[in-house]
Amino acid sequence: MTLVQLEYLVAIANYKSFSEAAKNCFVTQPTLSMQIQKLEEELGVILFFRDRYPITPTPVGTKVIEQARQILKEKEKLHILLQTEKGEYTGTLHLAVIPTISSYLLPMVLGNFTQKYPRVELVIDELITDEIIAGIKNGSIDIGLIALRTSHENLLTQTLYYEPFVAFLPPKHPLLKKQTLHLTDLDITDFLLLKEGHCLREQVLSVCKAKTVDRQNKNTRVIFETGNMETLIKLVEQQFGMTLLPYLALQHMDDKKVKKQARTFAPPVPKREVGLVYSNVFCKMHLLHALQEEILSIIPNHLKNNTDGLVLH
Repeated sequence: MTLVQLEYLVAIANYKSFSEAAKNCFVTQPTLSMQIQKLEEELGVILFFRDRYPITPTPVGTKVIEQARQILKEKEKLHILLQTEKGEYTGTLHLAVIPTISSYLLPMVLGNFTQKYPRVELVIDELITDEIIAGIKNGSIDIGLIALRTSHENLLTQTLYYEPFVAFLPPKHPLLKKQTLHLTDLDITDFLLLKEGHCLREQVLSVCKAKTVDRQNKNTRVIFETGNMETLIKLVEQQFGMTLLPYLALQHMDDKKVKKQARTFAPPVPKREVGLVYSNVFCKMHLLHALQEEILSIIPNHLKNNTDGLVLH
């Protein structure tokens, strides 16, 4: 039994395909298949049902895969220990970010991070929260940058900042007559939303204390639900409705547009708790702390540790 064989075994379990596992392990499929067959012969068990798609492990295969994950994690811990002792920042860090954070935060962070840690390979995926949580659990993602929930099912979290929401209104909207809005001013039937699965959608519904069914009674021929925040902003500008935007998203908008179409809220200000989420067996803590430091360096001080208001989870 070799560590390489265990890496192939875990890869098949992650990708549920011999061909995808081979591709991501940078070997040919025959090479990977031969190593798995040798491992099965040595152990005297069948590890995968090969007549099913996607590929699924046998009951004993599931147990072996779990042990393999632990062995490989311990191997990784040894390498990380040596790197930390030497003060080295190397290796791969797989980061997943929700779309409503990635579009404006990553451009401000990545340049400094890659310049400061040139030997770290930063792999980034843009995913919704549930996909990030699933990836952390199966080991394909190291860290998630998300809007934190009340509970994350045995995962660990570190809060970075509390980000207020700002109302973004179409030109000539009646609420533009007000300089500051109250939550009672909002009407869910007037909102444009992100698609289901996006946490910003649920946060908007929570602010309005509404359910999706409430929007179905909207007296209009068109209800827009998009997966892209930039599309959301353009639809607002075209008078299709209003939306809520994260405070930091305004930093990338024209100042005149912000002044004309954005409105802040009177207390209690709705906001989200943005932070990092990772597994309790995650061992690259020096890389997590490095990433955390770079993110906090560009966050305004008044957003850090400010829990006043209505924090939505």
